[in-house]
Order: sequence, then C-alpha cells, then structure tokens
Amino acid sequence: MPWDPERYEQFKKERAAPFEDLLAMIDVREGMRVVDLGCGPGPLTQRLAEELPGSDVLGIDSSEEMLEQAAELARPGLRFEQRAIEDVDGEWDLVFTHAAIHWLSDHASLIPRLLSLVRSGGQLAVQMPSNFGHPTHTLIDEVGAKEPFRSGMDGYVRSWPVLSVEEYAELLYASGGSDITVFEKVYPHVLEDADALADWMSGTALVPYMERLPDDLHAPFMDAYRVLLRKRFTAKPVFFGFRRILFVASRR
Repeated sequence: MPWDPERYEQFKKERAAPFEDLLAMIDVREGMRVVDLGCGPGPLTQRLAEELPGSDVLGIDSSEEMLEQAAELARPGLRFEQRAIEDVDGEWDLVFTHAAIHWLSDHASLIPRLLSLVRSGGQLAVQMPSNFGHPTHTLIDEVGAKEPFRSGMDGYVRSWPVLSVEEYAELLYASGGSDITVFEKVYPHVLEDADALADWMSGTALVPYMERLPDDLHAPFMDAYRVLLRKRFTAKPVFFGFRRILFVASRR
C-alpha cells in the first residue's frame, strides 16, 4: 500500500501546527543550504523555502507518490528528489525534518549522523510524534494480534524507536551539539468522531500494516479497528491530544 498524499493531507491544518513551531526555532540567515528530510507532498517544504530568503532548499522523500505532487511546487531555489533519509550526505546550513524520522530505527546512531551533516554554526531541527502509547496506536496492535490479521502479516508488530526528551538532549550534546532546545508538547486536536481518528491513522501509522496485509484483509482490518475506536471514544466531537517531540541544536 503506497503512501496516499490525499489521505495524508486530509488533516493538513493539524499536521502543520508543529511544523510552524519548529520553523519558529530556526536561526534564519540569508542564502542557506537546506535539506528537508521526508518532505512528503511538498507544501510545508515550500513554506520552509519561503521563510528562508535566498536559500537553496532540497526536499527528499522515498515515496514516489508524494514526490509526484511535490514536483509541481519546484522552482529556482526549491527542488525535490527521491532518496532515502539514510542516504543523505553533504554539508548543510540547516538539516530540517518534520514528522519523518520516527519511521527510522536506532536513533542513538541516527541523531549523531544527522548532526554530522550540519556545517559548523548550522542547525539540526527535528519534529516527530511521541504518542505511541495512545489508544489510536495500541488498538492497532490489538487488532493485528487477532486472526486472520496476525497470520496475514506474519506476526508483524510495529516498534517505534522514539527516545525520551532527556535522551535526545544527551545525544545532541555528546555529538557536538550546542544551543540545544528539546521539549515535548501536546497538540490539542478536535475531530468529528472516532471514525475521524481511524481516517487520521490510515494516512500514517496504518500504512506499514496495510503494506503487509493481503488486499482482501484491508477492509476487515479497518472495520475491526473502527469498532474498537468507537467503543473507546464515544464522545462527539473527539478530543485527540497528540504528543510530539521538537528539538534544535547547532553544531559546535
């Protein structure tokens, strides 16, 4: 199941709020060389470029579907490439990533590598979800543990590599970071009902499950997930408190 840009953008207003917070933490300079790791369909990378005058901004993503939309936004000073985050190299004034690196493993090695891409005096700026104990996630695993879904995915259970804010601060300092700011924030979202929670998750956390399930089990899995969400979230509208970690660090 490929990434679906339209599904992902269904809640673009809510997904943009932490981006704006991270953007406000950047030390803006003229003519920066910038890479956005996991640019998705591109509108937020476009916004990043607009806020960095005279900069050369490269958005990368591994999803062909996302980049098909992003390509429409390309212009001088803003370009997009299909590439894995792990393969990025070079030297950058700003390494920026919004809601992407929680998909990558071993953050104890990843964070020092990302900081190593930053030129002296430049910045690493990161935002990622940290709400994996929320029922929207735990109920996915509950459904996945049942048959026929467990066999359909060969027992797959997604594990998330996100560390604590203290661990990120320590990693950044040990890797040569300075001017370090790390914090966790709850973003309050109000959605129509429990089904809207399922729609939200279908654009992100459910993708690797659907990739592994046979096509004929996609709808039954979603039906079972929606039943559990409706039992857990009976109010209309539904309050969805979404925890995220944000941090920036300069390179000494």
